[in-house]
Amino acid sequence: MTPVVISVVAQQQEHQAGHTASTPAFVDLQVHTTASDGALAPAVVVQAAHDAQLAAIAITDHDTVDGLDEATAAGEALGVRIVPGVELSTHFENEELHLLGLHIANRDAIRSALRELQAQRVVRAERIVAVLNAHGMPITMDAVLREAGDGAVGRPHVARAMLAGGWVREFREAFDKWIGFGRPAYMAKDRFDVADAIALVHRAGGIAVWAHPGEQATQPRIRKLMDVGLDGVEVLHPSHPPYLVQRLFDHVSQLGVLPSGGSDWHGTTDGPRKLGGQLVPKAWLSMQEARIASRLTAV
Repeated sequence: MTPVVISVVAQQQEHQAGHTASTPAFVDLQVHTTASDGALAPAVVVQAAHDAQLAAIAITDHDTVDGLDEATAAGEALGVRIVPGVELSTHFENEELHLLGLHIANRDAIRSALRELQAQRVVRAERIVAVLNAHGMPITMDAVLREAGDGAVGRPHVARAMLAGGWVREFREAFDKWIGFGRPAYMAKDRFDVADAIALVHRAGGIAVWAHPGEQATQPRIRKLMDVGLDGVEVLHPSHPPYLVQRLFDHVSQLGVLPSGGSDWHGTTDGPRKLGGQLVPKAWLSMQEARIASRLTAV
């Protein structure tokens, strides 16, 4: 029998009706900080979540969990629930697939697996810098590392170094002309196989969620990923138009995987990409917690 599926909008409206400053009804389960390519420090992000009256946020920096301690401490002080997470770069069927690990309990397991990957990110940045130098831009690796601070090095830090040096007029121009896919200084990064990444998330006590899947998340593909342990799909995301949000919600409801959602906020955007802008129902977080609890009970 096909499950009865209600609309995402109906769920959001139901939660909105019960939302007050003292009982926040929404969460944001994909947020980035300076631990990777976000613009704001973890504690500042948590303050922004408090100001936005969010019940919880997931800190999901790219290929690192180094911002979680600071975020958790700030969350305890401000009364904002922090869901420990990570966003992993993986490959599936010869395509890039981003995977969110949410509710990470064992951070050391993640850190150990990511250590080599982070070293490879530095090598990748060095190769990008070398190409830019060959094109007449005297960008230095030191400048890139200064932009990264203590975070995992990525292309956004190269872009910021280019902007600071006056080689591009705006951040986006660096990607559009130089370091984006197909541009002269583009370099692909090493990625996990998606099955290995899902297994890593499970070993760390978390759930594995397909991040911002777009049109790629057909039922057959979701089933293939379920076969290797996928727990959920990010339904609500700024890149998903309303028709796709409902389609993805129908898929997860019919297949029995968990819905998730987030703004993918990096600290610099407003509108649908602003912190909390996706109106993710707190009930979805409760569903994820129930899945983890049932898994622990079954062990």
